[in-house]
Amino acid sequence: MTDILTITLNPAYDVSSSVDTVVAGPKLRCDEPRFDPGGGGVNVSRAILRLGGQSEAFVALGGHIGTAFKTMLDAEGITVAHFAIAGNTRQSFAIVETSSKRQYRFQLPGPAWSPEQTGWMLDQLNPLLTKGRIVVLSGSVPTGVPADIAATINRMAVDNGARIILDTSGEALTRAAANRDLPYAMLRMDGAEASEVSGLEFASPTALADYGQQLINDGAANRLVMSMGARGTVAVSADDRFFCQPPKLEPLSAVGAGDSMVAAIALELAGGGSLRDAVRHGVAAAGSAVLTPATELCSKASADEILQQVVTNDI
Repeated sequence: MTDILTITLNPAYDVSSSVDTVVAGPKLRCDEPRFDPGGGGVNVSRAILRLGGQSEAFVALGGHIGTAFKTMLDAEGITVAHFAIAGNTRQSFAIVETSSKRQYRFQLPGPAWSPEQTGWMLDQLNPLLTKGRIVVLSGSVPTGVPADIAATINRMAVDNGARIILDTSGEALTRAAANRDLPYAMLRMDGAEASEVSGLEFASPTALADYGQQLINDGAANRLVMSMGARGTVAVSADDRFFCQPPKLEPLSAVGAGDSMVAAIALELAGGGSLRDAVRHGVAAAGSAVLTPATELCSKASADEILQQVVTNDI
């Protein structure tokens, strides 16, 4: 059993391609498509593999799309704990308009879950939340699953001696920020999400760090990692707060940057690294990911190169 478990309740079968110009009306003849298994935790597992590590991926999959999805994960060499769901795994599409280099992203909905299905999922997940494990719960929540499912999984993890890194969005993130139960080991969000949750604007890393400190003081999480895009990433714990800045990069695609960051953070923490080392590696992996096209993730070689240029300052 590996030291890292990823959880993806709402994976997506990613299809990416390109076309010269996106216009309404006529059929658009796209270039040769690329197919990838996607979704928060899945992408974290795939990025961990590219960074030289191993993880186990707990993935909810269904239908013929789910079968194809698992086949791709198996081919990549990722250990999969498969939870079967009713209905087909959802799909997503990313189209690059080559004339402008703009990227258009479309997400289709996945199947709705019943309360019984949520209960079965928790039963299958519990034995995997073993003592000492880093558990990455990442991605959106399927329709029908309670928005506070992350808190339920966090309680199970704490009871079993595991640590949860939560990376989610929307209502699930709002609930996580308002969590006053057991704190998450780490909560990751970006600056825009922090503004959406708090109703505040964060013009500086210091302002964002102050908000992260407030969440820690309130008991939402023990550590906060908050990205400000190309500007850098803020990290806060009970006794430390700092800002990691990447070198200037020419991005090809923002897809996968956040998942690559979480992958590197989880990998470094699982190996006993400090929060500062983990976030530095995370910033480097995110930078590596933006240098790749479409749904491609980070690479170890470019992440290691970028890591040497990451600047860390106290805030």
